[in-house]
Amino acid sequence: MNNRIIRVFPRKTRATPSDQMVYFDGPTFFAEADEVHISVTFTYDLPKAEMLANQWGVVAPVKIGGPATGERSGEFTPGLYLKRGYTITSRGCPNACWFCCVWRREGREIRELKIKDGWNILDDNILACSESHIKSVFEMLKRQPRPAEFRGGLEAARLKDWHVDLLLSIRVRQMFFAYDTPDDFEPLVSAAKKLKTAGIIRPASHCVRCYVLIGYPKDDFEKAEKRLRDVLQLGIMPMAMLYRDESGEPSRSWKRFQREWANHFIVGSKLK
Repeated sequence: MNNRIIRVFPRKTRATPSDQMVYFDGPTFFAEADEVHISVTFTYDLPKAEMLANQWGVVAPVKIGGPATGERSGEFTPGLYLKRGYTITSRGCPNACWFCCVWRREGREIRELKIKDGWNILDDNILACSESHIKSVFEMLKRQPRPAEFRGGLEAARLKDWHVDLLLSIRVRQMFFAYDTPDDFEPLVSAAKKLKTAGIIRPASHCVRCYVLIGYPKDDFEKAEKRLRDVLQLGIMPMAMLYRDESGEPSRSWKRFQREWANHFIVGSKLK
């Protein structure tokens, strides 16, 4: 008999499950489980996770896990810590970006997992996987009821022509690239050319997007806006991602700036 597991999340996001065994606060009077798992994505939510663990200890044994703890992840179970439709088919990233904890937590060697159904791919670096694994993922995407989304991101420097052919073979709602450091821009230019030639990047389409890191040490609004506008000029819709340290408290001015450049309706109007 399977254990009844209550999952508790300090913060709700669009990816958080919403079934009856999911909670965001302390236990209710009728809460019952064999185990309670506190799932923490962001390091700045760890204090709240500790508080929740103390509260839920009266219901069942409690475990705290998730990316914020620094623990290496295992196989992916659909619907457990991510909403149905989200899937992860590999772990790890060969890059060692200074601002990223993925390679520190999951390692720089890609671990290919058993492919589970889903249409929203959240792999750390799907294009770093083997050709056979990537092709198997796309075969899985072909049978999904919804168009594919690559919210985990596609690394522009790894995008090859056969990847583009695979993208053309399925329905795609959104794909995300990343412009985190100056070295990312030229590969992004090259990727944009490939996608334009294939007809994937086209006027008035928000299919191809790009996470643009802003607000990191020594960044300023003028530099950040230039990067965002440079992405926009490639025909790619930028989405500002605000750098946060372990405190998770950027300034109000950076928060306002980020909100303006994270709304695709507002960003789209900047082309006019």
